[in-house]
Formats: sequence, structure tokens, C-alpha cells
Amino acid sequence: MKTRITDLLGIEKPIVLPGMSWISVPELVAAVCNAGGLGILATGPLTQEQTRQAIAKIRTLTDKPFGVGITLLMPGAKENAKVALAEQVPVINFSLGKGDWIVEGVKRYGGKTIATVVTEKHALAAQKSGADALLVTGHEAAAHGGEVTSLCLVPNIAELVDIPVIAAGGFSDGKGLLAALALGADAVAMGSRLATSTQSPVHQTVKQAVVDKKVADTIYSKNFDGLYARVMKTPMAEKVTRRPMNPVLAVFKSFKASKLVDMPLWKLLLGLLAQFDKIRMLTLFGAATEKLEAATVAGDLENGVQFIGQSQGMIRDIEPVEVLMERIMVEAEAEHTRINKLMMQ
Repeated sequence: MKTRITDLLGIEKPIVLPGMSWISVPELVAAVCNAGGLGILATGPLTQEQTRQAIAKIRTLTDKPFGVGITLLMPGAKENAKVALAEQVPVINFSLGKGDWIVEGVKRYGGKTIATVVTEKHALAAQKSGADALLVTGHEAAAHGGEVTSLCLVPNIAELVDIPVIAAGGFSDGKGLLAALALGADAVAMGSRLATSTQSPVHQTVKQAVVDKKVADTIYSKNFDGLYARVMKTPMAEKVTRRPMNPVLAVFKSFKASKLVDMPLWKLLLGLLAQFDKIRMLTLFGAATEKLEAATVAGDLENGVQFIGQSQGMIRDIEPVEVLMERIMVEAEAEHTRINKLMMQ
């Protein structure tokens, strides 16, 4: 299948693995790339040296184009972006911040940039900054999706911009891929689906929970990490999203996140005073790190919280990435044939 995204990025299938912390590691990124899609490395929990090592590892596992994700709101993101630029990574995907300087840096060596957006305003701003494509994240998505569903958000933004669109939020199979293309997208991101593959580092307990749960078994709230986010519905998730986290406790717990990226405590505290609103949100996100890691890495859903999309209710097995990717393309072709027959009646 050829679309504007496959041509732009030099990939075979219009399927993207977004950069999900503790999930989009080199092995999973490379597996998606080798199966014909685009894998994006998550750098949120990584130091500069770990990012450099992860990029090197990906290059030993695949000779295909790959990406690096940069969440600009997070501590250490600017430094990790500079590592990606220095390593001349083929694709950089940035989110939650202005990435103009990243766009300029990537263009200098002929790479591509993808901006993650959830609103028309941000989509137009990203296009103006020179981004090569948009990852448009709808309400159904895991973690920080937008307020508008993919069914409305994707075609709306696709009509407003001239650059290719990758649809994210609610897509997990061939029918979803075909639907996204019909909505005006040029590819899909399938975070929850690819996170529930055999090569994914997500704990087996969590993978099985994804398979067992339904589409309605998620919670969308800003009480967990300070931003509206979608998580798996569990007793712990219900508890932590019932009310906002105590700010004092959030600051204390966020110290762990600052240590993960080698950010000095004095710098975090100084930031709290200088940019209270922004850093308050960052502190809440940092405070959530412990519970996210407990679920994703350790499989502890009694004490941890797992980011997941509503597509979990359509995920019914745990298979290798290459099997899933091929199946998605076969399903899309079959669905295309079925619809063509309907149109000809």
C-alpha cells in the first residue's frame, strides 16, 4: 500500500508505533520497522546517554527508517532532542511544546518531523513551523488524547492542512486502517495494539488484562497526572482519578521523575517558582511515574496504573509484530473489497 506517509518516510505499510514510555524500546521499535512500519523510540524516561545507546541499538536491529519521540514538556526532553539531532535520526516526533528548532535541525540533514496534535490550532501551527506530517490524536487514544473523537478530529484536521496525517486513537485492525484512510488520514498509529504484541516489554499480566477487558473499561481524567489522559479501568485507577493529587505529595513523588532524567532537585524547585502552572503540571506527571512503571514494567495492576486506549476491547490476542502487521494489511484489503462490492450494487 502506498500513501503520502509511506512515500514521505520510506516505509512499506502505513502503520506507526508511537513513542510510549517503557514500551517503545529498541526491540519493539525495530520489530515494527522490520515489518514495514515506522517505530518511534520513547525517550521520556531516558537520560541523554541512554537515548544515545537506544538509538545505536535500534541501528543494530534494523536498517529501516525509525523515529525518536520527544515530549517537550518533560524534563530532559530538550537534551534528548539534541542527541537525536546529533545522531541524525531519520524521523523525530515531537509533542506538548513548540518544536520549531527541532524542525530546523532535522531539515539540515534531510530528516523528517512529525508533530503530535489534538486541536486545529496546534495542527495549523505545526504545519506553519515546517513539520512534515501530523500525528492527530483523538479522544479514544491511550494516555493524552484530545477531547474530540478520531471520527471527527481526523477529517477536520485533514481538510485544514496540506501535509500528511497519521490518525491515532481507536485503531487496532485492518478495518480501522481503512476507516482512517477514508477519513482523510495517510496512516494510523496503533499504540495499544502493538503494545500487546509478543515483542512488547509490557508485562504479560497487563497484556492479558488488555485482551480480557472491553472498550468501555477505561477512564479519561486529568486527576492522574495533571493532563487529561486515558488509563485502564482498575480499582487503583478509579481511586487515583477520583480527585486531584495533593500538590505537596506530587512534588515529593516527582523527585523520582527528576532523577530518572538526571535533573537536579534544585532545578526542579527553581522551576516550580519560576513557571508554577507549567511545572505544577510536570510535577503531577512526575508523581504518576511510579504507578505507570509499576503497571507497565512490573505488571502490578493492584498498585499501578496503565495507559491504554479504548481499542483494548478490540484486541483479542498476543501475537508477534510481523504477524499483526501482515494481518492488518490483509484485513484492510478484504474490507476494501467488501465495500467496493457494496458500492457497485
